[in-house]
Amino acid sequence: MRRDVAQALSYALSRGFQVHPDALLTLEGIEPNALRKLIRDLVKEKGRQGAHHIGPADLDEILGVGGDEEVDAEFEVISNPTGRTASGEGASGYAALFLSRFEKLKAIVSDRPEAKRMRTIQALASSPPPPPHPRGRREEGGGKEEGEGRRGGGNKRDDDPCVCGLVSDKSTDRTLTRITIDDPTGSVDLVAYDEGARKSAEALFNDQFVVARVAAGRGGALVAREIMSPGVADAASRRSKTDAYAVFLSDLHVGSRFFLEREFRYLASWLSGPDPTARRVRFVMLGGDVVDGVGIYPEQDKELLQLTAGAQMSKLASLLSLIPGHIRIFVIPGNHDPGRRALPQPAIPESVCPDMYAMPNVEMLGNPASVSLNGVRVTMFHGQSADDLVKAAPGLSYDEPAPVMEALLRARHLSPVYGSQTPIAPETEDMLVIDEAPDILHTGHVHRLGFGKYRGVLMINSGTWQSQTPFQQARGIQPDAGQAVLVNLKTFKVLIKDCAGEAGPASGPV
Repeated sequence: MRRDVAQALSYALSRGFQVHPDALLTLEGIEPNALRKLIRDLVKEKGRQGAHHIGPADLDEILGVGGDEEVDAEFEVISNPTGRTASGEGASGYAALFLSRFEKLKAIVSDRPEAKRMRTIQALASSPPPPPHPRGRREEGGGKEEGEGRRGGGNKRDDDPCVCGLVSDKSTDRTLTRITIDDPTGSVDLVAYDEGARKSAEALFNDQFVVARVAAGRGGALVAREIMSPGVADAASRRSKTDAYAVFLSDLHVGSRFFLEREFRYLASWLSGPDPTARRVRFVMLGGDVVDGVGIYPEQDKELLQLTAGAQMSKLASLLSLIPGHIRIFVIPGNHDPGRRALPQPAIPESVCPDMYAMPNVEMLGNPASVSLNGVRVTMFHGQSADDLVKAAPGLSYDEPAPVMEALLRARHLSPVYGSQTPIAPETEDMLVIDEAPDILHTGHVHRLGFGKYRGVLMINSGTWQSQTPFQQARGIQPDAGQAVLVNLKTFKVLIKDCAGEAGPASGPV
């Protein structure tokens, strides 16, 4: 018996617990660094329950592992921009892009109650709503999303028309918020007075799709009594039939002097070992910035170990080859990776990473991409648009990625703001619209761990595998580095594998 297992057994026995012999087999498969915490947590939990027996099922529960003898490993690529990009040119190209955005998002809301009262902006201008009652009608409304929030004041009229479009302008003063929305037939200016409607209007991003319930105000103004984003319907998540795990990683930055190679090798070794959870891992999801790239920022070469994109990708391939072959690896690009920088990004070109394409368990996809893992729909997006959203909304920050991800889901678009920091290509189809809500949304980019749930969607921002860079240090940014996020696709239980802590003292820059 290993010394650490004997110590764990002694600890449990000294506190009056009996340990089933089969449980010892499971303990033997757990790493020494993780075993001590596990046995203490288990003794504490069982003691709280008034039980003093530890069996295999108890260990399975705390490890997030069920009793399935077989672990499914089925996958399907649902959407992938690789091979589908067909950029237009000039103004006509962007006109096609925004028309595609409008039509896709309008289709998403077409089965909702307000769609029955939907009118084009041109039709609204030709036949505006009747003026308010001479005695006055409070211009009050609210903001909502799929039945969420207030439906307006007590004076709400069920026959108020609705319009939908993309936000082209927004301004706020002390008493009201003005927005301008466009559809293919024209533009309309709306005024939001009521607190609920104003709050909804103020949270909008330029170029975001909205539905507005409108009424006539004083002086011929059109009042937005209710402002609605497409959002996500509240629904139960699809689940795997067996306890298969997916590992979510992003922002490896292989090639950088600050890449945590030892910690990544430790993760690969753990995935190859006897740990009960590791044996149930069937998927690894790499969410972009897999290499540090070349020429991304001034004097980057001083912080690189591999000075070409090809050398960096070759190094990445050698590291991924350490992961067991029965684990399927999905790779999307980020803004540091070779290839097109504008969204949507095709997969990293084969010419720069032939070793990656030759690996039978690696799937090279574009950004964004959606895949089905044992029936669980996962949307992977590197997350560059966080830069635009944080800049545009005072309440959002890099330190808390989950609210940023929720904003994307509310907008049903992965990069709703055009013309800011995120480059967007004038594609004839907007492939950044979230056509179908995922069960898991995975992003990266900001080098911070973040989790959340929004209407049944599990949101994961998976941190980084790069230690603090001089740029981050100068700005007081502390990355969450060397931590793998594991999700049980049957239970949706989230585990964190702290490879930076378990691999020993953190490795610094080379």
